[in-house]
Amino acid sequence: MTSDFSAARLHLERAYHYLHGNDETSRSTCEALDLLIEAVTEAQHRKPEPGVLEFPPGAVRQHG
Repeated sequence: MTSDFSAARLHLERAYHYLHGNDETSRSTCEALDLLIEAVTEAQHRKPEPGVLEFPPGAVRQHG
């Protein structure tokens, strides 16, 4: 099962939007959410690592 990073980012951004208070808890929570949003955004746009296909022994022809 793969993660739905775009949906996760949307929910984190909504949570950030609701924390508009000037108190220390709201500010520190928004700072933490900023880090999470950045991490999720990076994961969302990360390209998958290319896989390596292995050929069975004897499948490679040799010229010569």
